[in-house]
Amino acid sequence: MTILSLWLPILLSAVGVFIVSSIIHMVIGYHQNNFKQLEKEEEFLDSNGKLEIAPGEYMFPFCAGPKDMESEEFKEKQNKGPVGMMTILPNGPFAMGKNLFNWFIYSLIVGVISAYIATLSLTAESSFNMVMHTVAVASFSGYALALIQNSVWYSRAWSTTIKFMFDGLVYALTTGAIFAWLWG
Repeated sequence: MTILSLWLPILLSAVGVFIVSSIIHMVIGYHQNNFKQLEKEEEFLDSNGKLEIAPGEYMFPFCAGPKDMESEEFKEKQNKGPVGMMTILPNGPFAMGKNLFNWFIYSLIVGVISAYIATLSLTAESSFNMVMHTVAVASFSGYALALIQNSVWYSRAWSTTIKFMFDGLVYALTTGAIFAWLWG
């Protein structure tokens, strides 16, 4: 088996994950409470809109390195608060088309890496269960494991991370099942 010989399961698993993720986010809707509304949203939007903050990721208070973290000025800013991280998106409607395209490309990449792992560890005669298991574990790594970092380092709610990891498990099982179905 070669990665090129697995082009169909790679493509169909990306399509399958795309469909399953659409159902999860548009129909089932258990991600609806991942974010909270600011208590004084209008005031926040009015005051920060005037600042014309460029799209990007920000940390506040900001420090350039370990020396700054030890300064009294930085410690004072931290104690005074607020302390946080934020992502600023471009103004205007959310770019769903671009994001959905990028999600599909990402799913193709997970499929290619899963196919690569499968070609290293399986034979053409491998059973449905062995293919399903191997590809599901490989794709779970791509869809879910890196999400833990968001809770460890960026204080994302563990409940949100666990929900996204559950999604990753569903995507992995979808990928594994499609590969197993088309294997050999």
